[in-house]
Amino acid sequence: MIKKLRRRFILIMLVSIALVLGVMMSAINIANYHSVNVRADEKISVIADNGGTFPKKNGENEYKPFDYKMLEKKMTAEAPFDTRYFTVKVTDKNTIVSVNTGMIAAVSTEKAINYTNQLTEKNKTNGFIDNYKYTCVDTDDGKMYIFLDCERELSTFYNFLIVSILASAGGIILVYLLVLVFSKIVFKPVAESYEKQKQFITDASHEIKTPLTIIDASTEIIEMENGENEWTKSIKNQVKRLTALTEKLVFLSRMDEESTKLIMLDFSISDAVLEVAQGFEAVATSQGKTLNLDIDNNLSYCGDETTIRQLVSLLIDNAMKYSDENGKITVSLKSNGKSRVITVTNSVDKIEKGKHDELFERFYRADSSRNSETGGHGIGLSVVKAIANAHKGKAACYSNDENSITFKITL
Repeated sequence: MIKKLRRRFILIMLVSIALVLGVMMSAINIANYHSVNVRADEKISVIADNGGTFPKKNGENEYKPFDYKMLEKKMTAEAPFDTRYFTVKVTDKNTIVSVNTGMIAAVSTEKAINYTNQLTEKNKTNGFIDNYKYTCVDTDDGKMYIFLDCERELSTFYNFLIVSILASAGGIILVYLLVLVFSKIVFKPVAESYEKQKQFITDASHEIKTPLTIIDASTEIIEMENGENEWTKSIKNQVKRLTALTEKLVFLSRMDEESTKLIMLDFSISDAVLEVAQGFEAVATSQGKTLNLDIDNNLSYCGDETTIRQLVSLLIDNAMKYSDENGKITVSLKSNGKSRVITVTNSVDKIEKGKHDELFERFYRADSSRNSETGGHGIGLSVVKAIANAHKGKAACYSNDENSITFKITL
């Protein structure tokens, strides 16, 4: 139990940190990519406004034909010298009329024409092709495609992206190691307290058994000498209740221990469920209730047969106790692929529609007066869930019609 709780705590911590780092790194990288696009668009805009060329000094203090002072506010003075670009002019019918690759050495005229043809065929006017950001602008005699080399900016972006992913992964691993160490320290008092609790339950159960045995034996002697009466009957019934309760508590305590080994063997689960259910037919008849069996034949299962039989017995016993007067109880065993599904349904006077998994909680009492009346402890269904969990199965409880309740065990 404590190990499961600790693993769950570590998992929650790692998932939380991974989400935080993921959001932070995503925001930073998205901002970086947006910055690359914005700077590229600014340069393309300058080239477009300048008729397809980047403005340069026409002398010491003159700038032609673009206002270079305004340009310096947006980018450095080196921008005209380190900007690599090429342009291709086309007609309205996408016929190429001119190619300018004078400001880039890595792209030939043939390659520039190939890029442009790809874009005109797909009717694309803005975006990236390889490492080049492109934009199509209208001109007096057609259109002009402007391609800006963004290889350095994209390389920097991708390098940072990789580094951020690796750094985040390294951070998560480091946090995992730290949480692994410190969680052991944090959970140590809880583990010790839990072990003491289990030990107390076991010791108390053994201590209670001795006086219960003495009380039961003494009651038998009283009945032999004075005959049976309502008081001796009540004593014996309460002894049985306490004995059953202590046995269930010890069983739950043992099932909580991960070291508890069940004997997992192949057995006929059809025969096991049928035999247990048939044992309740006489009880159902005596109480005026109907017990229906819907059990598939020849189903096998690899598990602990003893505890599976106990699970079925507890479910049917619960249905007998809490079904309404002249109630109907249905026990079903079906195959669902490799899984085996045991369902026990019983009619009730009234219950809310929907899930009722709270009934598996220890000592849960939906109706305390009725629990007392039927002899329930509010722990039998907890044992059912513990057995299902020990077999890596699932226990569920629900009502579909407000007049019946179904317990479904998937093994």
